[in-house]
Amino acid sequence: MAEAMGFYTDTTVCIGCKACEVACKEWNQLPATNGGVSTLSGDSYDNTRRLDGIHWRHVKFIEQFTEDRKDGRWLLMSDVCKHCVNAPCLEVCPTGAIVRTEFDTVVIQSDACNGCRDCISACPFGVIEVNPASGTAQKCTLCYDRLQAGMEPACSKACPTQSIQFGTISDLRNRAQKTRGAAAHQRRETCLPVRRG
Repeated sequence: MAEAMGFYTDTTVCIGCKACEVACKEWNQLPATNGGVSTLSGDSYDNTRRLDGIHWRHVKFIEQFTEDRKDGRWLLMSDVCKHCVNAPCLEVCPTGAIVRTEFDTVVIQSDACNGCRDCISACPFGVIEVNPASGTAQKCTLCYDRLQAGMEPACSKACPTQSIQFGTISDLRNRAQKTRGAAAHQRRETCLPVRRG
């Protein structure tokens, strides 16, 4: 079995460009919402709004503004299936359509899915939804076909700021530990009182 693969998402460098969303839709040939005629949300720049059967990656725009809307900020985060170690979707699938791959990722095989929706209600992250074009449950596959060819997933390849980093889980844990450790150390340094005399 190959090493377990995954993503490390550094939200501090995400710029909300949605290149990851576009790359995912393009590579996986996912249809446009309502044939490309979508209704704008009207309350956000985030018009994708959530993960579903045709949006396997979603850049969340978490908007925080004062009541008078004079001051505010956006928190941006690219969201995707977590490929859980203990995947409830896999456990409840009655047809065996959901499998764990050699990369330790969780994939729905559309040709075996009967559209029962058990996986949708089992997912604690609201990741899975039915693709209206296929009538089957679908979600991120971590670009399983690309992994088999020795390529990285389309979304991480397209990310211009390296907010989405791809690799082995062990390497990503080390990278995250170093990043978080350095950030915590820097915060500690700036928060220490200045000693005088």
